[in-house]
Amino acid sequence: MTEDILLSNLNEGVLTLTLNRPKANAFNEALIKAAQNAFKDAARNAGVRCVLLTGSGRIFSAGQDVTEFGGEGGGPRSFRAHLQKTYNPLILAMRALEKPVIAAINGAVAGAALGIALAADLRIASDEARFVVGFGGIGLAPDSAVSLMLPLLIGLGRAAEATYFNDPINAEQALAWGLVNRVVPAAALAEEAAAWAQRLADGPTYAMGLAKRDFNRAHLANLEEMLDYEAHIQEIAGRGPDHKEGLAAFLEKRTPHYRK
Repeated sequence: MTEDILLSNLNEGVLTLTLNRPKANAFNEALIKAAQNAFKDAARNAGVRCVLLTGSGRIFSAGQDVTEFGGEGGGPRSFRAHLQKTYNPLILAMRALEKPVIAAINGAVAGAALGIALAADLRIASDEARFVVGFGGIGLAPDSAVSLMLPLLIGLGRAAEATYFNDPINAEQALAWGLVNRVVPAAALAEEAAAWAQRLADGPTYAMGLAKRDFNRAHLANLEEMLDYEAHIQEIAGRGPDHKEGLAAFLEKRTPHYRK
């Protein structure tokens, strides 16, 4: 594991993973790979009874580092191949882990990082947290299971509104909509999240793992299929004019001008 971008600490059965890639904890391939390895290791390590995932500083994660989108040699990147190598295996590993996973949302979370937060079993948020679907901001469609998880938690109409308008969902609204389990003051988040994680780690985690298997079967039986379909759709979106304009506008720090 690359310790400078994914901090890891195991204490009394709780494995705390901290995204640590300033300024915005954005995911590059190295951070994604480190997270994949961390969840694989957690599955193999009997000493790990609960995983607590959070971000360093005042942000959980801005999602994908879009500066990686250019591809090698200046050529276009295959979005499908990228997702199949990165976020899809990570989401599947999180859901396959038969141990509880808590996401402690310490600030803004967007894009693929939102999918990672939604893949956790429980979410506890700072009152300063903001949830942004994000993909539409650069002319893309949701991936990282956001198209499945977000409507499951908040309903299709609200998910469509959040996706199309791309407006932030504040912590209070997230709690009211069922996007998070609890909201606490920012200063208390680390302590509250650690207490939740320890309570879970001290509990019947084998039974919790079986319950998670039940939940996966009942509500996420098509997760792998949906991740694959999202990758197919993202390949189309990534080659379209909206993404070209949206990404250029983002990098140039201007308002995008979309065309038909």
